[in-house]
Amino acid sequence: MANSKDLFTRAKKIIPSGINSPVRYYDPYPFFVKKAKGGTMWDVDGNHYLDYCNAYGALLLGHRRKEIIADVTKQMDKGTLYCAPTEIEVSLSESISGNFPSMKKIRLVNTGSEATMTAIRLARGFTKKKKIIKFEGCYHGAHDYVLVEAGSGAAHIGMSVSEGSLDEVSQNTLVVQYNNSQELQSLLEKENDIAAVIVEPVLANMGLVLPEKNFLNDLRKMTAEKNIVLIFDEVVTGFRMSPGGAQKYFSITPDITTLGKALGNGFPIAAVGGKSEIMDMLSPEGKVYQASTYAGNPISVSAGLSSVKTMNKLKTKLYPKLEKNCAKLVSAIHDLASDMKIPHQINSISSMFQIFFTDESVVNYSSAKKADMIKFKKLFEALLKNGVFIAPSQFETVFLSYAHSKDDITETITAYEKALRAVKQ
Repeated sequence: MANSKDLFTRAKKIIPSGINSPVRYYDPYPFFVKKAKGGTMWDVDGNHYLDYCNAYGALLLGHRRKEIIADVTKQMDKGTLYCAPTEIEVSLSESISGNFPSMKKIRLVNTGSEATMTAIRLARGFTKKKKIIKFEGCYHGAHDYVLVEAGSGAAHIGMSVSEGSLDEVSQNTLVVQYNNSQELQSLLEKENDIAAVIVEPVLANMGLVLPEKNFLNDLRKMTAEKNIVLIFDEVVTGFRMSPGGAQKYFSITPDITTLGKALGNGFPIAAVGGKSEIMDMLSPEGKVYQASTYAGNPISVSAGLSSVKTMNKLKTKLYPKLEKNCAKLVSAIHDLASDMKIPHQINSISSMFQIFFTDESVVNYSSAKKADMIKFKKLFEALLKNGVFIAPSQFETVFLSYAHSKDDITETITAYEKALRAVKQ
């Protein structure tokens, strides 16, 4: 059987850079997965890893959750794609709305990128305005609307981070610093052509950065006062932070919400939903066009419906267990790093955390970039050697799943102790 090194050599000959998403690469080459179950993955080289990448947060319930696999298998016996409506699409949308009351109407799509792209187009169609505001370091997918970088300091016209993207598109995206209500207020006073403000309520794409007190409330108040659509990108936080996502956790009601990841627990599905008067802008009855061959496909919909049912059924156990395990890990890692006198910050909430090797509190993209990336690389490599897989980038997040056991948590703490000693050297 081929090993990871051989497979990567083959992959580079036929797949650009050898991987199908840039975040999956790390030096000298990524391991290739053979199988996974629960909280563990096995590679083709015979190694096994406790999985804290969890498909970048998608696998809230762990790999191969039995109820989901069973429901998907039943659906496969009936067909895989119809491109015609099904009852389970209606049932899933009703279930989502039950958990997210702000999502009065919902359209199912395939990916988080598709959901955010549709949300922004809806906001523009609804308000008849062009510009949107995003926050420095927030990731909302790989489309031109939001693939925009920010300079430090004041708000400015965004410039695309990717060749091939149209500056004419990205120039309608304004960027401000996360957790800076004053900067946002100043921009809103200058601009009168803002259709939407889009935000990850908890940032999980520059490490993990939490909203400071009143920041999300300020967003809601400012956007409401100026009739600007507030979009909560809950592709990561939806269902992960609570049964009703970050908006329930923080008691904020956005105008549009995007969901993905945990919605399908490993199957490709996403959703965009919000106020009826906004969602009714979608074609064919409205004039905002959106379409997809695979939207609402019965395989992913059955996985989504099963995931939501399972999360709701387990919620009195699910969220307390995740929070308890996360708190235990964070406390232990903090104590270990402190005892070793390693400068660090750990941001955590619910079932997510990340360590930054810096003396400075990490509250935005600028402060996140000051963390020691070389030390984080050492941490990642040492964790991997000790059987723990986290995302290879400092600007990603550690995700727990319901499948992680007490023994897994104990083993993970031991691995972090060894990894931190490697960082100290």
